[in-house]
Amino acid sequence: MTEQPNAPVVLARGAYREFVRIRQILRRESVGGILLLIGAAAAMVAANFAPDFYFALRDLHLGGTVLGFDLDLSLGHWAADGLLAVFFFLVGLELKHEFVVGDLRDPKTALVPVVAAVGGVAVPALIYLAFTFADPSAAKGWAIPAATDIAFALAVLAVIGSHLPAALRTFLLTLAVADDLIAIAIIAFFYSHDIEPVFLLADLVPLAGFALIAYKGQAFLLKHVWAPWLLLLPIGLVAWVFTYASGVHATVAGVVLAFCIPVRPPRNSGLDSGLGDTLEHQLRPFSASVAVPVFAFFSAGVAVGGLDGFLGAVASPIGLGVIVGLVAGKAIGISGATWLVTRLRHASLDPDLAWIDVFGLAVLGGIGFTVSLLVSELSFGLGSDSDNIGKVAILTASVLAAVLASLILGSRNKHYREIEAEEELHCDADGKPEKFQR
Repeated sequence: MTEQPNAPVVLARGAYREFVRIRQILRRESVGGILLLIGAAAAMVAANFAPDFYFALRDLHLGGTVLGFDLDLSLGHWAADGLLAVFFFLVGLELKHEFVVGDLRDPKTALVPVVAAVGGVAVPALIYLAFTFADPSAAKGWAIPAATDIAFALAVLAVIGSHLPAALRTFLLTLAVADDLIAIAIIAFFYSHDIEPVFLLADLVPLAGFALIAYKGQAFLLKHVWAPWLLLLPIGLVAWVFTYASGVHATVAGVVLAFCIPVRPPRNSGLDSGLGDTLEHQLRPFSASVAVPVFAFFSAGVAVGGLDGFLGAVASPIGLGVIVGLVAGKAIGISGATWLVTRLRHASLDPDLAWIDVFGLAVLGGIGFTVSLLVSELSFGLGSDSDNIGKVAILTASVLAAVLASLILGSRNKHYREIEAEEELHCDADGKPEKFQR
């Protein structure tokens, strides 16, 4: 069939400014992913070789009753509900940026990664349910294989030295953004419990104050580095407490607060970026180097129980559902949805890419870690037998997906280097690749 001259191109390069921003984000996330792996490895070592110390530390309670709110939580829960709220705040900032000023603001550009993310969530969930339908208590973990961990995935790319083309890098991040949006919605709607409407309504007050100060005082907040910490942080903490008390998972507060932050700079200010970018630059190092690795340390620690325990976990319905869901389900869901929307739009891939590239990226999407570990805890309870099985399966699936993706994408590195060299050769006087120019 002859291609139409104006046929749409899927996974084409986006705007150059967006490409540069995404490249910077991916580099920072790669470092965070390596620290995440270190935290997870330390957890597994501690849980299996010093279990008394590890589990006593994880279950150590800190806090108490503050102004009538019960905030007596274990360190494991503080990491999941508190530190991970910072991670979700950054996810929210990225979501808002992409949908307000990023490539996802264009429905035609957003269509492919959003549909791919939906496929990458739906297929793993269905596979998991197929393995656990006979056990309603096990079926509660249907969302465990739904999430993709972008930091872990980028750490894998950093290790194998993959020179992913700009189009694939953009697709990977926008896919992860859409995937995060779905995961946040799942956590908010399916894993909230004992909703307290009074606290939920009361939460609107600090959220409104937070948004008012962020928008009306953006110029002042950008001018004074200390201002966001003094003015916004206390209000954000109050909103987090009300969210926690309302029964909605506390990490959702991070996302909602991020949506209250402007991403465009103040009018006539002469600034290139808004408050969202500034807060992202300030918070991402803390999230990547402290919040997420600490959460991984307290969440990934599972006493495997030797080879028999490991085999029993991965062969159980929960284990098989998670492993097959992440490794096969993500690959089928993401690549299948991308292929389907491409065919329905009568579009074609960027000439520099092939479907094996899309499939390799889809396999990489099978690395589910941070959010998957959180969903396992929400589904079964921290430290329960089912939670431990789910976490062993998550770690196993993530390693399998990482190895398979490394083999597929690594085999294409020569081709990726050729694309990279071609882009570097075709630059204008300002160093901007011509292929990015509109």
